Amino acid sequence: MSEVEAVQIIAESLKQQGVDYVFGIIGIPVIELSMAFQAAGLKYIGMRNEQAACYAAQAIGYLTGKPGVCLVVSGPGLLHVTGGMANAQVNCWPLIVIGGATNQDHEGIGGFQECPQVELSRPYCKYAARPPTAALIPLHVEKAVRYATYGRPGVAYLDFPGNILQSKAQEERIYKSLAHPAAPLAYPPHDDVIKAAQLLRQAKRPLVIVGKGAAYAHAENTLRHLIENTNLPFLPTPMGKGVVSDTAAQCVSSARTLALQKADVVLLLGARLNWILHFGRAPRYDKNVKFIQVDICPEELHNSVVASVAIQSDIRPFVEQLFEQMNAVNFRFGYEQDWWKQLAAKCKQNRDTVQQMSLNTSTPLNYYAVFHHLRELLPKDTIIVSEGANTMDIGRSMLLNEQPRHRLDAGTFGTMGVGPGFAVAAALYCRDFAPGKRVLCVEGDSAFGFSGMEIETMVRYKLPVTIVIVNNNGIYGGFDKDTFEAIRSEGDLTQITPPSALGVQVRYEEMMKMFGMQGYFCTEIAQLQSAIKAANQLTDRPTIINVAISPSSDRKPQSFNWLTESKL
Repeated sequence: MSEVEAVQIIAESLKQQGVDYVFGIIGIPVIELSMAFQAAGLKYIGMRNEQAACYAAQAIGYLTGKPGVCLVVSGPGLLHVTGGMANAQVNCWPLIVIGGATNQDHEGIGGFQECPQVELSRPYCKYAARPPTAALIPLHVEKAVRYATYGRPGVAYLDFPGNILQSKAQEERIYKSLAHPAAPLAYPPHDDVIKAAQLLRQAKRPLVIVGKGAAYAHAENTLRHLIENTNLPFLPTPMGKGVVSDTAAQCVSSARTLALQKADVVLLLGARLNWILHFGRAPRYDKNVKFIQVDICPEELHNSVVASVAIQSDIRPFVEQLFEQMNAVNFRFGYEQDWWKQLAAKCKQNRDTVQQMSLNTSTPLNYYAVFHHLRELLPKDTIIVSEGANTMDIGRSMLLNEQPRHRLDAGTFGTMGVGPGFAVAAALYCRDFAPGKRVLCVEGDSAFGFSGMEIETMVRYKLPVTIVIVNNNGIYGGFDKDTFEAIRSEGDLTQITPPSALGVQVRYEEMMKMFGMQGYFCTEIAQLQSAIKAANQLTDRPTIINVAISPSSDRKPQSFNWLTESKL
């Protein structure tokens, strides 16, 4: 009987299930497995940090709809990737993590990097298992892919001890699995669609909130049709941006606080009432607001608040049926109505305020001036990756998206360090599926420090990522050079240097010299414009544009704190 090596079985099982990309860092006992991946036709991308590899794998899963794989070694390798697993699980992105493990006969006696890996992974997974034999690997691979992609997407973990990886199975005894079909669509109950339509037609101050779930569901065409024909005002969540264009006349992002606080009926499409949407509670919402909640996950329904209509459904079929009901009475919410007048006035007021800040190009620069002039030079439909506190939040309002799945940021878990890994995945996606599309990675200087060495990964794989570091010398903000030096001269730095302060105007762009390439340091808008124009010409390499701004630059005054306070 012919025998097949376990590593070949793993690789071919993943390929059979439609997996294309593997990101990771190799070592004992997964070295041979990484080579088996390549032999099976999988694309292997070697990263510099396990967390970044995991961020890249989950981002490619979100962009393609097929889970990426993160390959790690045993013990610390798996522990390092746990943060990425949690991020993918909370963010609802498909991901498979494969971890090597100590030989089973070494367990309990201090084996190399011995660790209870399946148990550690389980809280951050939809499925976690250790295939008991090489012959059963295809069963568990198919199940891992199915769990990661069906229903609400998430994480699956497969654990492989060294002795299993080194084993073989008789070909006739290998479990025969078929490629799992695409996830079945969940259709809404027709009566609930009618109830939702009635609520929206009766609303005086309706609002649609477009979530990341709508983006992942590829609901953009049906949703744009609904918004354009009903004229309902909408707000996107951070990664719901672009499902309906940020430039659409119905987008009221510039009046977000007013829209949330005064709406009487809110239609949630693939958006959760978590901290990002202030839990759906007063005073951020009217105390009598009615919610229409549409989500693929039934456990999410009525979470935080009791919805007036709660519907388990994929977004596309629900929106299609909703439009049929709305169109049956020729519904259109007119601009002459008082709600639209309030929203339009607030949008104009806030846009005028931002425009004034954007045109202030005195040095040191502020966030708004940097983002305004950056946006003017971005190629159309750039995929924007962003992380950092003010960098991400202000950039979200300034860097517009006209297409879905074109913004990747810290997400629901608020994870820092995701940017470079996300950018690697986005650049690979563009290279393989959208040639010519650009990737912009906007980082705070603190955020860049988490995963900055992935710049070497980008150089190695010839990925044209433009990294813009908005540098305010700290976490939230630092100090100017004179103030910082005066503080440091007073005594023990560990006692008197503020915890938020980082080095002053660190020259991150100099990292490009390690590869014989050029980065850019900018203190003025003209320098930024020149650097962006040069970066836009690059087709086979990344670059870093380090923009020094005022350490005291902040977002415009807010009506509420960004995070809703607990009332307990």
